[in-house]
Amino acid sequence: MTSAASAKSTKSTAVSAAAGLKMRKETNLWIDAWQRLIRNKLAVLGAIVVLFFLFLAIFANVIAPYPYDLTNFADAYQSPNATYWFGTSPLGQDMFSRLIYGARISMLVGVGAQVIVFFIGVPLGAVAGYYGGKVDLYLMRFVDVMYAFPTLLFVILIMSALGTGLTNIFIAIGLTGWVTICRLTRGQFLSLREKEFVTAARAVGAPSRRIIMAHLLPNALTPIIIAITFGVPNAIFTEAALSFIGVGISPPVPSWGQMVGEYQQYLRSYWYLATFPAIAIGLTMLAFSFLGDGLRDALDPQMKR
Repeated sequence: MTSAASAKSTKSTAVSAAAGLKMRKETNLWIDAWQRLIRNKLAVLGAIVVLFFLFLAIFANVIAPYPYDLTNFADAYQSPNATYWFGTSPLGQDMFSRLIYGARISMLVGVGAQVIVFFIGVPLGAVAGYYGGKVDLYLMRFVDVMYAFPTLLFVILIMSALGTGLTNIFIAIGLTGWVTICRLTRGQFLSLREKEFVTAARAVGAPSRRIIMAHLLPNALTPIIIAITFGVPNAIFTEAALSFIGVGISPPVPSWGQMVGEYQQYLRSYWYLATFPAIAIGLTMLAFSFLGDGLRDALDPQMKR
């Protein structure tokens, strides 16, 4: 009895030690990734710019000196000055205030569309990659059909059918942007499903849902997170393009793309009307690109410094 109890105690100690070691390794991986990320100056700069625009978007009502739809025809076509930092529109609206409110639309579209992309693409890719066979065949052929459509043209067609508005932009970008995440997730699951830890989970009788959620998905998240980060500026640019051609955000709600499209005809005489929104779009896309590059390098286990 003493010998059996001692063996049991030794086994429990070994299991506890192995679990602790695994937890420490996982923790160290995230700590190492964070340290690599903060050493990347461009990634940190990108993160600061992204947080700045997120701050503007969240607190637009407090930061903006004027309501975005307040008109004052007496102050129309004002060049940038001490009162109106970015000038005024043809209707006398403060361009600085409209730019701040435009950040709210762009950030909502960029993040909201990627949430829809995640919840469509990841489950479909996970099912295709884990089960394989006919399930994989049928799903991937459907993905190939979706890839055959030019993305922007498909988005425009959906917006033409649904109408303008922020919700419809979410739907249009989400329905067309999930295919890349789906294929990426499928590829990750195909490579991971034959690993030893998955075989061990099957051997102890773990159900497929638990294997997918607890074992495969956490190990496949790194490239998915990076792809989502790079997808945000693409969604912002798509919204800007839609608003530029008049099928995106409906006036008077301001959007950076809408402002560029509406005021580009004044570019020669009133340069500031379209220039500042265009700079905001460029800075946001560049910041997310820097942040995505930094995350890719930080989360790569082969990157050691």
